[in-house]
Amino acid sequence: MTKFDSFKTFNLSQSMLDVLEKKGFFKPTPIQVHVIPLLMKGNRDIIGQAQTGTGKTAAFGIPIIERLTGNAASIQALVLTPTRELALQVSEELESLRGDKNIRIVPLYGGQAIKNQLKTLTSGADIVVGTPGRIIDHLKRGNIKLDSVSYLVLDEADEMLNMGFIEDVKEIFRSTNENKQMLLFSATMPTPIIKLAKKHMRNHDYVSVSQEDLIAEFTDQVWFELTEEQKFEALCRLIDINDGFYGLVFCNTKSDTVEIAQKLGERGYAADALNGDLTQDQRENILKKFRTRRLNILVATDVAARGIDVVELTHVINYSLPQDAESYIHRIGRTGRAGKQGTAITFVTPADSRRFESFIRTAGAEVRLEKVPSVKDVLNSRTKSFKRDIAQIIRTGEYQDFLKLANELLDRQQANAVVASLLKYYFQDTLKEDHYPELDAGRSKEDDGKVRLFVAIGDYEDMTPEKMPAFLSRESGINDLELDTIEVFSKFSFVTVPKKQADLLLKRFADMRKRNRPFVELAMNSNVRENRKK
Repeated sequence: MTKFDSFKTFNLSQSMLDVLEKKGFFKPTPIQVHVIPLLMKGNRDIIGQAQTGTGKTAAFGIPIIERLTGNAASIQALVLTPTRELALQVSEELESLRGDKNIRIVPLYGGQAIKNQLKTLTSGADIVVGTPGRIIDHLKRGNIKLDSVSYLVLDEADEMLNMGFIEDVKEIFRSTNENKQMLLFSATMPTPIIKLAKKHMRNHDYVSVSQEDLIAEFTDQVWFELTEEQKFEALCRLIDINDGFYGLVFCNTKSDTVEIAQKLGERGYAADALNGDLTQDQRENILKKFRTRRLNILVATDVAARGIDVVELTHVINYSLPQDAESYIHRIGRTGRAGKQGTAITFVTPADSRRFESFIRTAGAEVRLEKVPSVKDVLNSRTKSFKRDIAQIIRTGEYQDFLKLANELLDRQQANAVVASLLKYYFQDTLKEDHYPELDAGRSKEDDGKVRLFVAIGDYEDMTPEKMPAFLSRESGINDLELDTIEVFSKFSFVTVPKKQADLLLKRFADMRKRNRPFVELAMNSNVRENRKK
């Protein structure tokens, strides 16, 4: 057991421990392990290098809330964020952490009328969370004073730099007292951020947490081998079989997000699309529904998902493979947050296999290959979930409003007939096997019994699809090769052959290597499977 394996080791109040337990926070994340003890001591500034989703808000929020007096006579803590969306998220998270402590938390951001914010400020504020531009607006109008601030938090400093807010931040710094404790969080540390820290911070501690470490600890990674046509049905089955599914589904294009979200809606799922075509109001409305669980599925592009920080996601699904390993790591790092286990699922088509393999190598990930749930698996899962929900209603007595109607039905019909009829009315035909389309996990029916192979030669060496059959036959000594599909790239190729011939080709080329790897091998490198077992 490590020194900080539990929040109880931080000497927090029982009230705060109760709040954390209610939120389901039992084990502190690495950034919380580093930051909370330092802030509780209260004598040094902190620079934290950590990305969104590492538990930053709780890392600074828990000790700040613990140490505030809560009189609202003056602003005691200021948190600066680059966007109004993040300002709202941070203020909501702090609100959930304060429990029954009498402190006021006020968000201040652009896009909302200043007079409405002024009305809120007249009641006092202990913690202000705001965007630099709007904070400066209130300072110039004399609506707020920052000379009593004990804590100044700069969240996502590199984003503020990218958005051109650094000069505004410096101006805000000049309005605060010199004895405050400063915290600067940034995913990267460009030179202007380092200069900012050196100029405005006193003696400080530097802490760093990599997202890869968090992924390894809290994220279960799974992949499915699918054709493009199989993806949507696989998605539906995975949602059905995971009771309480609450997740992000990533696509690469805006049109895909709309199409998939619409198809999910037609199937009866609570889903919506998040992409760059939305107005800010539309975006905030969708995110509000998602955070309050009126939506449990959000289909998004990478760009549109920036700034989303929802700590209780059960799943992240890569419906489309991202363009690079960094995006892959960032996507899957959105689940498994706040010390809770999450699952990252990736759909891999045959054309994606080499790129996916490189992502896994870069991330140093252990990824497990699984089969798509069968129809029977889905039906069993839905039936168990339904039985569990009914048992819960009976335990809580929430059926009382329907007792009169139930008695009327039972007076006229046998009980089993009434229950069966109600089940028919509720489920219709969705619990029948033929309701679900056929889906062969891993490859389409027309590819059944065939294997896709990687061949370490491409058009850089004058190879073409027309030349490939003769080349493989000559090198392997197999004269009746049945090559189905042939894809030739710059330095390698893919071929699909019957399983028996694939086994023979692998055997014949077993001793032939190129660039320290087998000349012919399965399209998904066997090293990936070996890594999953370690």
